[in-house]
Amino acid sequence: MGDYMVRATAANAQVRAFAVTTKELVETARQAHNTSPVVTAALGRLLTAGVMMGSMLKGDDDLLTLQVRGDGPVRGLTVTANAKGEVKGYATVPDVILPANAKGKLDVGGAVGRGTLSVIRDLGLKEPYVGQTALVTGEIGDDLTSYFATSEQTPSSVGLGVLMEKTNTVRCAGGFIIQLMPFAEEETISKLEHNLSLINSVTALLDQGMTPEQLLERVLNGFDVEITDRMPCSFTCNCSKERVEKALISIGKKELQEMIDEDKPIEVNCHFCGKTYKFDVDELKKMEKKSR
Repeated sequence: MGDYMVRATAANAQVRAFAVTTKELVETARQAHNTSPVVTAALGRLLTAGVMMGSMLKGDDDLLTLQVRGDGPVRGLTVTANAKGEVKGYATVPDVILPANAKGKLDVGGAVGRGTLSVIRDLGLKEPYVGQTALVTGEIGDDLTSYFATSEQTPSSVGLGVLMEKTNTVRCAGGFIIQLMPFAEEETISKLEHNLSLINSVTALLDQGMTPEQLLERVLNGFDVEITDRMPCSFTCNCSKERVEKALISIGKKELQEMIDEDKPIEVNCHFCGKTYKFDVDELKKMEKKSR
């Protein structure tokens, strides 16, 4: 079965939970951007979180953007997701190579460094909602756990993982988000904290072949878990030549005229999926007329 996400509640709705497998969509991102293993892991974790957090949006046209800006060599990660399980993203520097960290694992924290995590929700209002926190470790999961606690006052646990093959393709990827509702009882909180303390590695569970449902069974062991929704998810970019053309028209007549004066075709790359769009001089002239 392809990538999919499940949503669930537990302990009489005191807990809400999300879990997802994202091997295929992270591999699609890796191929689109030719990312190194450590960047694949960093971007893959943020894409995985994006799928789950995107599903928290209410409207079909609402958009979520996650931005990580750090002083590490990768410099930044950007992911955009909607409520339909569609996600896309890119790394500012996709080919970073770093030695393994002290645990012998891909050093995502070292690649990202210190900086900020921004969560932007565009709900179709005049201004998008923007929440921002300082990166705690740069490992993405810890940073999002901190974001939920500080910016949204929602006690949460975010577990994310990407495991690579020796061939540098994605072996497995996925994760979970567990959130406590305001009325959660102390017994529920203690039980959940105990369960989470027993989970050392999300990738180890995924590598055992665990499904999203089984991930939640492990994290929510001893609770009555009710799966409320299942949703396929994918790396999907909605770029098109028409959209790129509109963007070029919007830059203005003067800039377009400068491109025309160079008398050669131009190429525009989509940041999110790496697709290239070519425009010849005649097409540029037509755009220049539309920009008047």
